[in-house]
Amino acid sequence: MSKKLFSDFEPVSAKAWKQKIQVDLKGADYNDTLVWQTNDGINVKPFYHQDTLENTLYIKPQTWSIGQIIFAQNANVANKKAINAIEKGTETIKFIIPNNKVSISELINNIDLNATNIQLELLFLDQNRISNIDQNISIQVDPIHQLVKTGNWFSNLDKDLAAIKDTVAHTGCLTIDATTYQNAGANNVQQIAYTVLHANEYFNIVDVSTIKKVVFNVAVGTNYFFEIAKLRALRALFDSIASEYNISATCVINAIPSKRNKTIYDYNTNMLRTTTECMSAVLGGANTIFNLPYDAIYHKDNAFGERIARNQLLVLKNESYFNAVNNPSDGSYYIESLTNQLAENSLDLFKDIEANGGLLKQLKEGTIQKKIKESAAKEQQQFDEQKIILLGTNKHPNKEDKMKNDLELFPFVKTNPVKTLIEPIIEKRLAEKLEQERLKTEE
Repeated sequence: MSKKLFSDFEPVSAKAWKQKIQVDLKGADYNDTLVWQTNDGINVKPFYHQDTLENTLYIKPQTWSIGQIIFAQNANVANKKAINAIEKGTETIKFIIPNNKVSISELINNIDLNATNIQLELLFLDQNRISNIDQNISIQVDPIHQLVKTGNWFSNLDKDLAAIKDTVAHTGCLTIDATTYQNAGANNVQQIAYTVLHANEYFNIVDVSTIKKVVFNVAVGTNYFFEIAKLRALRALFDSIASEYNISATCVINAIPSKRNKTIYDYNTNMLRTTTECMSAVLGGANTIFNLPYDAIYHKDNAFGERIARNQLLVLKNESYFNAVNNPSDGSYYIESLTNQLAENSLDLFKDIEANGGLLKQLKEGTIQKKIKESAAKEQQQFDEQKIILLGTNKHPNKEDKMKNDLELFPFVKTNPVKTLIEPIIEKRLAEKLEQERLKTEE
């Protein structure tokens, strides 16, 4: 396409476009008719123009890898599954380690650590065990996430934070698991702010000079462009906060699709949801994508579900060329605007919470839990009123679809009354109530 073609057209300003739109509206109010507000408090306009873009955030180009999560209850079984996944195209393996009895050497046996990135997510805190793990392996343990999700520390505040200080000094890796915030219903601004506040709590505890890498585990929803902007805003806000501490650590984002919008009825639709969520993660600059199998909420781990999840990523990378361009969202006025607004609003919330004692203090007081509940309730109401649509569930459901005899896992919030230090943040799917009502009426 020649440059001469473009020179034949005069540039049109944002003001001129808006005037044209207002003429076409024939007296209807521009803001009431075409501008809508998200749950994040962001006004979305009908068009975006270079004239109105105040600034752009520089996001360092990222490459991404195909990941698979393996629960390592049995080291030998998990090792064989990992080797098979690597042979089928997986580039990063994350082993979830439930206790300190699992043999790490057996777990990584016959795996080339130079060719495959290995991450170990520990569901326990054992400093002696951690110190004996090969430093070439990414070790992820997050006591604050343990507190957020369960209401209790691994041991207690002092011991856990002292242990994480030693862990970061040994491994150089700090992990922030922010998935619970999204899965519980926090809006995007809350997710970003709470995630960076989460990191900030650790920055005030550990020797920041020992931090070489900060890993964020983030859940991605279906609001396509907003999720792209969310990851970009998170990276930009982290860079801003880290610079205040003179931290030059690498920021690594592990992305996984949200559980919040997944359903047991018309479950194949989950594949469409996870596909767009993985696309958002790639375009938003995630470093590793761990896809969620379409049946993960109601089936035990199985080869078919894992193969489909892996193949979705393989198609995106090798057939859809989602690895061909770094930062493909750069230059999109819409995404740049969303990124700026999410970053600015999240920073405002960050400052407000810090001024009132920080994340841990507000978790103890129940303020964070209250805010997430309010956001989740608003989203739930929108789902109930069909303003948020989940096809096959609250719109166009298949009445012949039966699931009662296909549930290998309990897909609803579990009540487990135990004494906790704080109120835990509970992950809950939007479709739970509706699904429970349908299950009762199945013949």
